[in-house]
Amino acid sequence: MITKEKINPNKTARIAGGLYLLLLPLGILGLIYVPATLIVPGDVATTASNIMANESLFRLSIVSALLIQVVNLFVVLFLYKLLKPVNKNMALLMVIFILLGAPIAMLTEVNRAAALLLLNTADLSPALAALFLDLHEVGIQIASIFWGLWLFPMGYLVFKSGYIPKMIGVLLIIGCFGYLADSFAFFLFPNFGMTISQFTFIGELVLPLWLLIKGVNVAQWEKFAFQPA
Repeated sequence: MITKEKINPNKTARIAGGLYLLLLPLGILGLIYVPATLIVPGDVATTASNIMANESLFRLSIVSALLIQVVNLFVVLFLYKLLKPVNKNMALLMVIFILLGAPIAMLTEVNRAAALLLLNTADLSPALAALFLDLHEVGIQIASIFWGLWLFPMGYLVFKSGYIPKMIGVLLIIGCFGYLADSFAFFLFPNFGMTISQFTFIGELVLPLWLLIKGVNVAQWEKFAFQPA
């Protein structure tokens, strides 16, 4: 006997979209704006001075980076509910990639906290703090592998769903390879100097906007959700 899953697909879609959009300001503050503003590559003294002069902002960026991972867990939960009817195994893979990336990203913030502790200890060299900042970047690049990988099953599910536009699925899969290219280029070609994901992230903006504003095609969702196993 087939029982209907008691979820409202459009409500689930809009919660997922709203939470996904919340990642944008958190990511800009925690992972882009503050590092770009305070950290000067190759200039340990200026970096140390910038961080100490803007300690509250630096601490806020750490909190923002941690919140990204917490919010991401809820995002993937609601996306799992929304996309599971298409293919449960692919939906589980999407969840697994986030669950692997989140603790890596959270633990790597220990490096920024350590750098701050060192800078607040007058008898320790800023060069050691700079080392921890470099280690933080390494951790972020490792976590980015999973931030990319989770987009592949998500993009596949969106493409196959029929209740979200196929093009969004294509854009998500492209975004996956953008993150992977950046991560591996970081380790293999440290002087590459280009961030591919800044050109391939568009799917991660379009999807939450679509879910929040348009929702899903409920009739098509129900075809998947209530079909015989």
